Amino acid sequence: MALKPEEVTSIIKKELEQYKTRLRMESVGTVIQVGDTIARVYGLDDVMAGELVQFSEKIMGMVFNLEEDSVGVVIFGTDNPDKDIKEGDIVRRTGKIVQVPVGKALLGRVVNALGKPIDGKDPIHTDKFRPIEAKAPNVVERQPVSESLETGIKAIDAMTPIGRGQRELIIADRQTGKTSIALDMIINQKGKNVYCIYVAIGQKLSSVVAVHETLEKYGAMEYTTIVSASSRASASLQYLAPYSGTAMAEELMSLGEDVLIIYDDLSKHAQAYRQLSLLLRRPPGREAYPGDIFYLHSRLLQRSAKLCDDLGGGSITAIPIIETQAGDITSYVPTNVISITDGQIYLEADLFYAGIRPAINVGLSVSRVGGKAQVKAMRQVASKLRLDLAQYRELVTFTQFGTELDKTTQAQLSRGEKMAEILKQGQYQPLSVSRQVMIIYAATRGMLDDLPTSEIKKFESGLYKFMDENHLEIVQEIENKKELSDELTTRLNTAIILFKNKFLEGQKK
Repeated sequence: MALKPEEVTSIIKKELEQYKTRLRMESVGTVIQVGDTIARVYGLDDVMAGELVQFSEKIMGMVFNLEEDSVGVVIFGTDNPDKDIKEGDIVRRTGKIVQVPVGKALLGRVVNALGKPIDGKDPIHTDKFRPIEAKAPNVVERQPVSESLETGIKAIDAMTPIGRGQRELIIADRQTGKTSIALDMIINQKGKNVYCIYVAIGQKLSSVVAVHETLEKYGAMEYTTIVSASSRASASLQYLAPYSGTAMAEELMSLGEDVLIIYDDLSKHAQAYRQLSLLLRRPPGREAYPGDIFYLHSRLLQRSAKLCDDLGGGSITAIPIIETQAGDITSYVPTNVISITDGQIYLEADLFYAGIRPAINVGLSVSRVGGKAQVKAMRQVASKLRLDLAQYRELVTFTQFGTELDKTTQAQLSRGEKMAEILKQGQYQPLSVSRQVMIIYAATRGMLDDLPTSEIKKFESGLYKFMDENHLEIVQEIENKKELSDELTTRLNTAIILFKNKFLEGQKK
């Protein structure tokens, strides 16, 4: 059948009438220089600082520098993320500030700085996202720190206690037990309704795997998320990691939950930021760090807080870790972070090598808030502990001169030695409040003075077993009431003396 020309014309006319032009405006730029995970882009005149931009389907970047004629962009990725980008490539705006997935779906997972799983398990299903940068809660939105965050470490809970919503710095040289203390804190939160986020910055992948395995072994991964930006990741991801972890913590805090976040460590974070800044030609300052290095950490750590009850009463407790060189806490980044935080736990290499672990230096460690949040029972038994230990350390230095000592000084030395011994604690062995209170009570009341120092550990483990088997009601009362009444103190005193007599009888046999 032959087609009539007029029919064809009418069909074409109808189609043309129905056709509507759709104009889509898109803001794009052109790469003019690329290298070392940094791209300089011409165009993108209306782009926002911190905005996510797209180079290709798989490669993203974040706007870092806004200049008159170009934009500095850091490229995300692990291995040479800029190798697939060349001059002249088109860069597109996404209109979104860099954000990460958040919510309880991330618990038990290991993710990278962009919130993508790297543990080989199923994808994370969550429809909640938060920008990595957020305003810290203001004064009206906060409340004073008043509730204890139990770490399970005798030396910390007794002398430098940490409250929920506090920021307590751990500062020390490398290989002195910083990460071990942080992991003990996480393991001790089991059953205490505290979620944990461990941010690994610039660490070896093998170290991150070891942390994951340790937390799995002690059943802590069910309430923990690990955010990893290993030494293999680019400086841009190492820079993002702590902010991403904090965004995840803020989501849980907004639900009224208590969160413990550990940044391990902020020295490497500062170095990653210095690398990015120098590559972007920002003017260097002291130790080649850029001028805003203080703001880098202050805007991160100020997001940790105890929210007021109207906002749910949730909290973020931050434990930043700083690595020093040869014990120098007066260098640039350590002094910055000390001035931002509410206290610091200083670990000393000499103590560590002398077998005192955790190697906490009593004189330089301080908590500027935790005393108000300390468990009352602990405050009752440990009030003299810090002073006794400080005096003991001074006397040890004094006795090195070989002078003869009077009986009072010898007694003080003996007491201090016992104190130092009971504060030693095995790795991944956090203790309940009741156990800590019992042994510190025995030490501060002079019940261990006549025991040989070598028998203290045996006495301690024996005491815990004896109390659990014969006086469980005392243990439970301390655990529940968290306060020592006169009547409870008398019962505790009697029970410890009873055990001590049995212990001494056993030693004679």
